[in-house]
Amino acid sequence: MRVDVKHSAEFSIAELNDPAWESSPAIHLTKYWNGESAPPGRHSEVQMLWSDISLFVRFTAAQSEPLIISNEPQTVAKTIGLWERDVCELFVAQDRLEPHMYFEFEAAPTGEWVDLAISSTSGERITDWDYRSEMETAARIEEDRIVLAMKIPFRAFGRKPEAGDVWLGNIFRCVGSGPDRGYLAWRPTYSEKPNFHVPEKFGQFTFTR
Repeated sequence: MRVDVKHSAEFSIAELNDPAWESSPAIHLTKYWNGESAPPGRHSEVQMLWSDISLFVRFTAAQSEPLIISNEPQTVAKTIGLWERDVCELFVAQDRLEPHMYFEFEAAPTGEWVDLAISSTSGERITDWDYRSEMETAARIEEDRIVLAMKIPFRAFGRKPEAGDVWLGNIFRCVGSGPDRGYLAWRPTYSEKPNFHVPEKFGQFTFTR
């Protein structure tokens, strides 16, 4: 499965309705990690863009249930454990030959975020908790949906892509709590239990002009 990531001029991530998004095709999150269909009240639409400096991702997600968010959010530093609440996630492996070396980026409806560098090449997952991508986020909570976005500088990956390059990755959303918690995935991982860390299921991000 492939996504075309279209090129754009650089813009502020705070502009959630920037006209640049109009050129970005939608990626639909409608299934859970195990391939089962999620209810429409949890469906999400994702868009990706890239400039000469940054990677942009925007989530527009239906929200038909109470938000699971922090009562005291902070956005100055990464929030470890953010994945326990409502959150949208992007995994990226910039080297197609090393899909087990990848980065994890998360953003919550509160604007909270977390960034991690991960290696699973030795048979166990090793996480660099001190990784700093300098990502930026923006978020807006509306009556029946949430809109949030990430902006990640390419220096966070150690290089920037060229038109035609293909990176690997996956896109996710966690919503709800308890036994009704939902784990949506662009590319279902089909793991026995909810698990996003399955590089073998990564799709392709193709950078286009």
